[in-house]
Amino acid sequence: MTGFEDREKAFENKFARDAEMQFRLTARRNRLIGEWAAEKMGLTAEETDAYAKAVVQADFEEAGDEDVIRKLLGDLTTAGVEIDDAGIRTELSNKMVEARRQYIEEAS
Repeated sequence: MTGFEDREKAFENKFARDAEMQFRLTARRNRLIGEWAAEKMGLTAEETDAYAKAVVQADFEEAGDEDVIRKLLGDLTTAGVEIDDAGIRTELSNKMVEARRQYIEEAS
């Protein structure tokens, strides 16, 4: 292989690793925010686990976070929890920080 082909292969591998890491972080973030929302709604431990999984699944409906935000906002509002779109977006950001921290701790 030439030097150029080696570099190209290295970039492809890095891109694949970065994409996989981002997928794992987003799934972890969604699980964390699902657990947070379940606590706000007063769900039991079993219900919390099922709800967190449902939030992770909701993210596969469309690209981006809008599907997760829509689910959380609808469920929280139905449960009588006072929250708006901005509050959910703030919590999503907080949970992404927590997901990254957990990922780094596990890798160490």
